[in-house]
Amino acid sequence: MDVHHIRYFLAVCETRNFTRAAEKCNVTQPALSRAIQQLEDEMGGLLFRRERNLTHLTDLGALLRPRFQAILEGLTDVRQEATRFLCLEDANLKVGVMCTIGPRRFTGLLADFKLRHAGIQLQLIEGVPGRLAELLEAGEIDIALMAMSSAFPDRFNLTPLYRERFVLAFPTGHRLLGLAEVPVHELDGENYLLRVNCEYREHLSQLCAERGVALRHSYASEREDWIQNMVAGGLGICFIPEFSAIIPGLQVRPVTDPEVWREVCLVTVAGRRFSPAVATFVSAVKSYGWTSGAALPTEERAA
Repeated sequence: MDVHHIRYFLAVCETRNFTRAAEKCNVTQPALSRAIQQLEDEMGGLLFRRERNLTHLTDLGALLRPRFQAILEGLTDVRQEATRFLCLEDANLKVGVMCTIGPRRFTGLLADFKLRHAGIQLQLIEGVPGRLAELLEAGEIDIALMAMSSAFPDRFNLTPLYRERFVLAFPTGHRLLGLAEVPVHELDGENYLLRVNCEYREHLSQLCAERGVALRHSYASEREDWIQNMVAGGLGICFIPEFSAIIPGLQVRPVTDPEVWREVCLVTVAGRRFSPAVATFVSAVKSYGWTSGAALPTEERAA
């Protein structure tokens, strides 16, 4: 069924005259007449009773008129919705964010993006790297911001955004407070609080084991706020990324011998085409000043 035939039919219904309907649709009268005849052939019956000066709907035509009107209006709604989507007026975007990334790194980006593109509805979905990779590959999220202690799968494209050290967190009054940096060997015998969602958890444990450092695992939690509060309460120490949102009462120092870094990347599926909203956000992420004003000096962070 040709949508133009429907439009011509509705124009004849409105004008009750083939010539005026043709003028309204900006086509010739013979062309409009052929289109109506083709529509009648497709419907299996006459839609109009043609008279010299006035045209009347048949019973079949009267039956189909509201249905054809609904089809045309539906197509108009579809076009308008597509236009809003392509013009970023009513677009949805799902961004996976690794749950250990500190929110203050992204507040400026999100605020600026919302100001420039108010029509894009942005949803942040937190998760560990393995889960985010599954969601990304399945198309349930559009892009991901994350790091991995091992190599990313080949099916992903990576854009490095910034590097971030791991620091040691401990309570006020701890014996390590006087050190500007904490060598890994100084941690031997300490009570350790395990951040279950840390993607470098196994890497850090192996690093300590290789240097003969024995940690006493006291507690484990998926929640960053619980771990930090337990550290501040004197229940142990932990490794955390340096750009984490740190609660009052927590002391942090860079870890050395060796330093441990992670690289946070923008991750997309190789070969997958971006929607306009995704392309706009990817461009905003890539152009954002990730390295400017990222970290506080050690003295200020430890205060």
